[in-house]
Amino acid sequence: MASAVKTMGLLGGMSWESTLVYYRAINEIVRESLGGLHSASLILNSVDFGPLERLQHADDWAQIARVLAGAAIQLERAGADFLIICTNTMHRVAPEIQEALQIPLLHIADATGEVLVEQGIKTVGLLGTAFTMEQPFYRERLEQHHQLDVIVPDDRDRAFVHKVIYEELCLGRFRPEARQEYLRIIDRLAARGAEAVILGCTEIGMLVDQQSTTTRLLDTTAIHARKAVEYAL
Repeated sequence: MASAVKTMGLLGGMSWESTLVYYRAINEIVRESLGGLHSASLILNSVDFGPLERLQHADDWAQIARVLAGAAIQLERAGADFLIICTNTMHRVAPEIQEALQIPLLHIADATGEVLVEQGIKTVGLLGTAFTMEQPFYRERLEQHHQLDVIVPDDRDRAFVHKVIYEELCLGRFRPEARQEYLRIIDRLAARGAEAVILGCTEIGMLVDQQSTTTRLLDTTAIHARKAVEYAL
């Protein structure tokens, strides 16, 4: 196989913990694909998540879109051939980011939806931030573009999942008690008919993994990273 011909742009920092996982996964997949000392051709723009997190909880998505579109334009001007946003939640403003660019944006929900369709899954559970679980931008893309039925946890469990993401996982804290609660929530989704559960926040894969449950898990970070490498090669 020839070496990579496309340079990927990574819009990261949201949080940097998961961006680190992206960087490692992308380079491991390139090495797996090309062998030897090959590594990814990429440009990373890692933004400061603190102000953006406050804008999220203030429901100011218009300002988030302006900030991230500006960061994406910087990646394009630096030579990126395509873009990935290294977070599920910020795909809330993916249309505005794509509109600001001349290069393509590889959407994380599309990458995940394609895998689900390939595996023959029809009904899927979704874990993520409250924004991802409750707002339509992610669920409707899966439902309308990939003909999937998407179910989410109940109010109490959604609040717990969201709280752990922002107060623990984004800070690099991984408590066994939180892991057990996440596994309980995954089991409840499976009991309601989920054939698989999407780990729809890029940090969740650092807390739970497939070895911990018999329910099929889809780690969106791993899926998105592989899609980016496939596109780059």
